[in-house]
Amino acid sequence: MNKNTAIGIILIVLLFVWSIHNTNKQQELAQTEIQRKAMEYAALEKAKQDSLAAIKGEKPSLGVPELIPLPIAAEEVVQPVLKEVLVETERFFITLSTSGAKITGIIPKTLSDSLGNFPELLQNKEAGALSISFDNADFSDIVFSVADSTVIGNSTKIAFEWKDEKGRAVIREYRFTKDGLSVEHVTRIKGFSPKLYTLSWKGGMRETEEIPTTKSFGMNYLFSEVIFNNTYNVARETVTKQTWFNREQGKALWFGLRRKYIAAVINFDGESEAALGAEPLKEKRNEKDPGTYALTISDNMASDSIALSFTILPLHWKEIKEMGEGYEKIIVSGWEWLGADKWFVWLCGLLLQILNSFYSIIPNYGISIILLTILVKVVTTPLALKQLRSTRSMMALKPELDAIRAKNRGDMRAQQQEIMALYARHGVSPFSGLSGCLPMLLQMPIFIGLFIVLGRAIELRQAPFFAWISDLSKSDVIWSGFSIPYLMPDGIAILPFLMVVSTWFQTKQTITDPNQKMMVWMMPAMMFVFSAVMPSGLVLYWTISNLWGIAQYMVINRKPVIPGGKAKVVEAKIVKGSSKK
Repeated sequence: MNKNTAIGIILIVLLFVWSIHNTNKQQELAQTEIQRKAMEYAALEKAKQDSLAAIKGEKPSLGVPELIPLPIAAEEVVQPVLKEVLVETERFFITLSTSGAKITGIIPKTLSDSLGNFPELLQNKEAGALSISFDNADFSDIVFSVADSTVIGNSTKIAFEWKDEKGRAVIREYRFTKDGLSVEHVTRIKGFSPKLYTLSWKGGMRETEEIPTTKSFGMNYLFSEVIFNNTYNVARETVTKQTWFNREQGKALWFGLRRKYIAAVINFDGESEAALGAEPLKEKRNEKDPGTYALTISDNMASDSIALSFTILPLHWKEIKEMGEGYEKIIVSGWEWLGADKWFVWLCGLLLQILNSFYSIIPNYGISIILLTILVKVVTTPLALKQLRSTRSMMALKPELDAIRAKNRGDMRAQQQEIMALYARHGVSPFSGLSGCLPMLLQMPIFIGLFIVLGRAIELRQAPFFAWISDLSKSDVIWSGFSIPYLMPDGIAILPFLMVVSTWFQTKQTITDPNQKMMVWMMPAMMFVFSAVMPSGLVLYWTISNLWGIAQYMVINRKPVIPGGKAKVVEAKIVKGSSKK
């Protein structure tokens, strides 16, 4: 890694960080423009104006049914009772409430904490998920009765019903299977014909992992995103105010929310033209919590029933990819304009598959990371050697190049001729400087892919390595009694120091230009800032990568690539041109 390579890496890292910072701002501006157009479009649709009147706080137009239960005598109808129904499967616990016939509790069984307790997934249980409205009639707090509860084989059905004296009714059914990830849901209506339905997930999604309370310079490895499949890609959005997606045009296959290791989506049977509204919830566990969102899904009522599935997705790549819905892009996606939404996602999936293959042989993810890093280095070694040889060739020719430039300082044509002749004698391409950077650029997608995979893979959650490294998804804090503000706020970790030392050795052996000596200290300092709060699995990968680079450089520099002696620098003679008379 010469000075150009080091500068290139710094620029790429800074560009990567800048792009992350700038993406949210660009998305917000884009969504503001979409929202403005959507409002203009909605103004032209009177039917939807009436249907969304309750949401916007406007007075509804005439002809829209209120559907509020009418006062009736106690002896005519038995009033439903407010209660909850708990359903347990092999995958999760689901709590259903007769208030709105909605979901008021989701506890996945796959993400237990260090004490063996399962986390609640809903941020606000009372607000819940899958409450429903028709036109301006909100059923989210209407008490339903439990109409039916049956168990047939591995399938369980629970039905809730609301009805009034005029024969209008809303029936909501939930179906569970023993080992399925999804809850199948159907809402049926009788006796009225609304124009629009609105499905709400007001309770948001709570982070299942411990959220740090201290401030740091490092990147945030927690996620809270609005996700949806727009039929050609998976969008992952963060919003700072109520924002509508897919409202003016477009279709979608599913909508949902994502946290670090889990997501939940509302999946329609085929393409839907429903609009998705997302609004940040004010509730947060602490200031480091990225927060969550309330979702509103609104669409025209095309029939007397609404069918969907509510799917809870622990983000295990292989399992969710096999479902064929593009769920793996919840974990990692890519820029469409580069085609990275396909090839980069594939690359990350391949790296994770190799990691899991190593784990199946040696059940230790720390060792698997080391083996994966070595494998990637072996595969990219030809490119790295080409880069090193190209750099060394140019360094070996530098004295002669300086001599030629000094000798022909006043004659650029002669200077170029002698330089090209020098390149030809030693078999060096005049584009060696550019071609030397190409191998590094070709390796960057692999390194970025490893960085992303190791930072997000659920497999590393609570996975120990050895000794003090008990969780590869967290920093390897060995002493919590002392901390470095902003750098190591949770305590002193060991791996970041090992990584910094290896980075220092690597930059020192590759940067020989006295004018670039500052880089020997800048690179380790910058990497220390990034790595101090990184998951230990990432720092382990970077440390092993550095050690491989140090050994590789020592091997290739055992003998000179281009033999030659010192060139003598000759001062150029100034050639005066003849003046015209």
